[in-house]
Amino acid sequence: MTDLPLVLLHAFPLDARMWDPVRAPLAERVRVITPDQRGLGRSPLPETEREPSLADAAHDVVALLDRLGLDRVVLGGCSMGGYLALAVLRLAPERVGGLVLIDTKATADTPEAAQARLDVAERADAEGVTGWLAEANLPNLLSEKTRAERPEVTETVRGLIDAQPPAGVAWAARAMRVRPDSVELLRDKDIPALVIVGEQDAITPLDAANTMVGALDDATLVVLPEVGHLTPLEDPAGVVEAILEWYPEG
Repeated sequence: MTDLPLVLLHAFPLDARMWDPVRAPLAERVRVITPDQRGLGRSPLPETEREPSLADAAHDVVALLDRLGLDRVVLGGCSMGGYLALAVLRLAPERVGGLVLIDTKATADTPEAAQARLDVAERADAEGVTGWLAEANLPNLLSEKTRAERPEVTETVRGLIDAQPPAGVAWAARAMRVRPDSVELLRDKDIPALVIVGEQDAITPLDAANTMVGALDDATLVVLPEVGHLTPLEDPAGVVEAILEWYPEG
């Protein structure tokens, strides 16, 4: 078993249960830690007057590493989890011994995407999230093949979305919309990285993955066929194989 633990940060609008299909097989080789991010799953949303920012969520991750006595980890994230992993890299690069960037991107939101996130936050505050948030996101989160042939995956994702606290969804949406561009951050860091992307990812497609690979000095790209934005749920075996074949020594 390698000395470097693996911390996996989940996508939006889900929680750490999205890692259930990959956690056990990964844990045969590495220590796996899968926290819920603030306001989502079982993680409380702190009371604060501060504007939502992934920088604050990055402090949560570093505080978790401190509590667990972990000096350095391989830090992985899917979608929003990737954005948070980059925020941790900005805050505490000495704690990151490797990156696993899954169906995510390093660029900031366009004005249109930022407005869409604000719309989601305001609707979650006003109406909650049950029903409409899953229906709005499922066509982009999962590939057409997954939705057509594996209804159990669709229902798992629907259940995870419906279970999220509206205040946490709203906080995360507002935090993501103001995140900085991180392409230069990756360019400045000498760190091994694995970039995984679903071939049919409609949210952070192959072009976004290639941008990150191009900015990194030591990057491995894995494209998983016939799956979309949630590769750990759509092709868990492919994600596990990619991570274990790449994984750095401690």
